[in-house]
Amino acid sequence: MGDGRTPRWRFGWLWAAYGISTFGTRFAFDAFALIAVLVLDAPPAQVSLLAAVGPAVGAVLAVPLGPWVEFRRKRPVMIVTDLVRCAVLFSVPVAYVLDALTVGQLLAVSVTVAAADITFHAAVGAYLKEIVPKEDLLRANGRFESTNWTATMLGPPLGGAAIGWFGPMTTVVADAVSYLLSAGALGAVGGQDRRPVRPAAQTRLRAGDLLDGWRYILASPALRPLFLNTVLVNGLIMASSPLLIVLMVGPLGFAPWQYGLAFAVPCLGGLIGARLSRRLVARFGSQRVLRVAGTLRACWPLGLVFVGPGTAGLALVMVIEFGLITSVGVFNPVLATRRLERTPADRVVRTLSAWSATSKAAIAALTALWGLLAAFTGPRAAIGGAGLLLLVTPLLLPRHDHDAPRRDEPAPAPLPADGA
Repeated sequence: MGDGRTPRWRFGWLWAAYGISTFGTRFAFDAFALIAVLVLDAPPAQVSLLAAVGPAVGAVLAVPLGPWVEFRRKRPVMIVTDLVRCAVLFSVPVAYVLDALTVGQLLAVSVTVAAADITFHAAVGAYLKEIVPKEDLLRANGRFESTNWTATMLGPPLGGAAIGWFGPMTTVVADAVSYLLSAGALGAVGGQDRRPVRPAAQTRLRAGDLLDGWRYILASPALRPLFLNTVLVNGLIMASSPLLIVLMVGPLGFAPWQYGLAFAVPCLGGLIGARLSRRLVARFGSQRVLRVAGTLRACWPLGLVFVGPGTAGLALVMVIEFGLITSVGVFNPVLATRRLERTPADRVVRTLSAWSATSKAAIAALTALWGLLAAFTGPRAAIGGAGLLLLVTPLLLPRHDHDAPRRDEPAPAPLPADGA
């Protein structure tokens, strides 16, 4: 460390940057859809296009960035992606003030932000592997997961209130500012960033490098089943989400604030699960925790088929979502740690980019497919179909821990214990 800053100091600033930008994103949850409806009077088809196509196209555009980022210092990449997201988001209120805002601009900004998000989080994973020792990766990933669920619990309700008080551009401006603050926190990390060395036989980027992330995942007996499982589980869970909105706010007669409450309160389970994950791994081992938590997260959504009107129905949704989110909160940090441990340092960005891009594309495709299914069968039957398919997904979880963790880089000093 050129300036004598410890891994604790560097991780603290990285965590701060991650937390600030994550809260900004959750604070601006569904901001573009709301702007499209409230400001531009966009029809439902355009709103759906904005919600589904923007992130999916952004995921595709992020794929070629993975090999390029792999052999560059990660902290400057994270700072650049923060500044890019800040700039394009600020273009939205500027266009609004100039009376020049269009759905096309919102779509372009959504694509850019999605591509930058994937690149940022892939670089975060690689940088985390660089500055945090192997034995502390689960603690660090648990802190990130706790941050995600805290922001998810607090951000959307506060953002909705801010829009009601100050107008539809409020959350977009706040999100843009969060990326600027995140870039500042990353600049304060200090230390000498390691520059990865490209293999001597590969002097420049090749077209085949774009597929390296998928090649590595699919060739790994440790990562392949986890990849297939998480892509399918995340896609089926998210595909049911808009159908549940239709069911609850439509035939069941719940008010929008009740729907929001049904998902905000259970996010406490994610915070609890993330903080329990390290203790559970220490007691039972990561393999058993992955299988049990991965199985439990697939069992809860089928219960949504039985949701009825009134207080009892709202309570059932909250219980189901609490169980699901708690299971996810335990599973995700262990998965993230297993993924970093089993991926060599010179493949982390490509592997994480491929993983994230596939997950986003699968969510978009399954959401569209389940929307068509619901048009023929109704939302309750479509939710039930997703729940039944989820019951099969634990079969994709690995039965054994195949590969020993890789030791391909010097270990920094450990992080301090904090009970997380």
